[in-house]
Order: sequence, then C-alpha cells, then structure tokens
Amino acid sequence: MKENFQLLMEDEIAKTKSTGKKPVLLLQCCCAPCSSAVLERLKEHFKLKIYFYNPNIYPEAEYKKRLVQFDKLLEKADFPNGIEAVEAQYNPDEFYSAVKGLENEREGGARCTECFKLRLSETARKAKEIGADYFCTTLTVSPHKNSQLLNEIGAEVGERYGVKFLPSDFKKKEGYKRSTQLSEEYGLYRQNYCGCEYSMWFNKAQDS
Repeated sequence: MKENFQLLMEDEIAKTKSTGKKPVLLLQCCCAPCSSAVLERLKEHFKLKIYFYNPNIYPEAEYKKRLVQFDKLLEKADFPNGIEAVEAQYNPDEFYSAVKGLENEREGGARCTECFKLRLSETARKAKEIGADYFCTTLTVSPHKNSQLLNEIGAEVGERYGVKFLPSDFKKKEGYKRSTQLSEEYGLYRQNYCGCEYSMWFNKAQDS
C-alpha cells in the first residue's frame, strides 16, 4: 500500500513544532524552479540550507546556468530568516560511475534509481557532516518522479548515516503548479530536460 508522504511530512513537522525550536534541514535541490515552491512550504518550519548536488547535469554550462538561478530566486523570494547555500562540488564522473552499464535504460528506470541513490546518499552524508537535523529533496515536486521510490531511498540512506530523512510528496497540494507560478513570477530559467545527457536524448526523441 502506497503511503501518503505529504501526511507523514506534516506529522513530522508537528513534532518539531512541539519542541519550540526550528531544526536545521539540508535540502538537496535539483533546480531553482522546483525548489521555489518547496522552500516556500518549508521556510516557516526549518532553518533551511540548500545543497545543489547534481553531478548528473550535462553539460557543465547547463549546470552553471541552473546554479545561478538560485541567486535570482533567493534575492526575489520572501525568506524572512534567510537561507544558506552549502557548497557542492560538480564532478560528473561520480554520476557516470554510478550509472555505468545502465546507459540504455529507459528514462525513469534503473539508471534514474541509481542517480537518486547517489544524490540522496551524498546529501545524507553532508547533512551528517554539518550537523543538520534533517535532510530532504525537492525531487518529489516533479510529476515525473517516483515519490515512493525517492522516499524509500531517503529513509534507507538516512538510517545509514544517522540523519533523519523528511518524507515528502511536494507535488501534493498543487506543489508543482505553484512552482511554475513562482518560476514565472521570478523570471527563472526552466530547463526542458531532467539533467543528464540521457534524459536530453530522451526528450529529443519524444519531440521528433
């Protein structure tokens, strides 16, 4: 039976409120447009630190183009307590090593699963390193991503590193729609493929 991760997130947030303190959350961000609605939803409940760890993005010029959108987002958005960006290294070899042998897998299949594991594992490791109370990902805001799978991976790597994973399904309550609204309002660049070169090929094949 599929779990309602939106409700699980709300239950966890309620627990944090009872402590009277805002816990620190390290948020793995896939891009600024998707992050906009997620940050808006979480900003009142956590001390947020964003982590743009995405070695899958191809080419490097695209990675840099997406990265600078966060400056635009954080300048224009109303984040009363400020949000800190935790530096992430861009090393595509980490991605290619993780998905070796899966290059011809369908989009959304085994290759994507390994990509999710790589990014969430590194986020959990970094959360442990900086002493964050939680970690989470913006990936569940996308209607094209498997929230069940992402939450299962997050819970598994969180247990491995000893850091709480915040369950989520940010597409719920029109989260994706809100992300498109905010992106338009803030003038954010919205990419037309997930990130890796294989997803780029997939989108080109779909358009042809």
